[in-house]
Amino acid sequence: MSFLLVYASHDGHTRKIMEKIARELEGHGHAAELQELATGAEPLPVVAGQKIVVGAAIRYGRVLPVARKWIATNLDRLNQLGVAAFTVCLTARKPEKSTPETNLYYRKFIAKSGLKPTENAVFAGALRYPEYSLFDRIMIQFIMHLTGGPTDPRASIEYTDWTQVKAFAAQLAAEHSESETLATTKATHSG
Repeated sequence: MSFLLVYASHDGHTRKIMEKIARELEGHGHAAELQELATGAEPLPVVAGQKIVVGAAIRYGRVLPVARKWIATNLDRLNQLGVAAFTVCLTARKPEKSTPETNLYYRKFIAKSGLKPTENAVFAGALRYPEYSLFDRIMIQFIMHLTGGPTDPRASIEYTDWTQVKAFAAQLAAEHSESETLATTKATHSG
């Protein structure tokens, strides 16, 4: 079976997470195709039986615009085919905000988008002050100051729990394998 892994990344960390998911899925015997969203107008090419996974960074409390646009354009088809979704944000660095149920930004994204994912995840991102533009650095420092996070402009911290990413990929692989087994069983018994 195969997966279409669609993502929108601002500073490259969401891409890094999606690449890890791809490697994990491939390790479970599944094919994984990566598709980065650059404009939000990219087509949704889906092969029969392919599972779609959408991952997007959150910036200043909102999922990146290209991801919102792409989801809105393909919403009916995504919900019909079944989709898994995750977001990447710095608020998820705090344990009490690290799940789809407890992360306000993820809940708002799902509510506003109309997306109905079958699997959900929230991953903590990375804080890379030296790589940010002046505007982004000042804005993120301000947000970190308000939320008790690091404000040192030299700070470069990866908060991602890679065990959590691996577990999400294993869940996807297992559920996809189970649905493949059920489809094969039904086809065998109906013939």
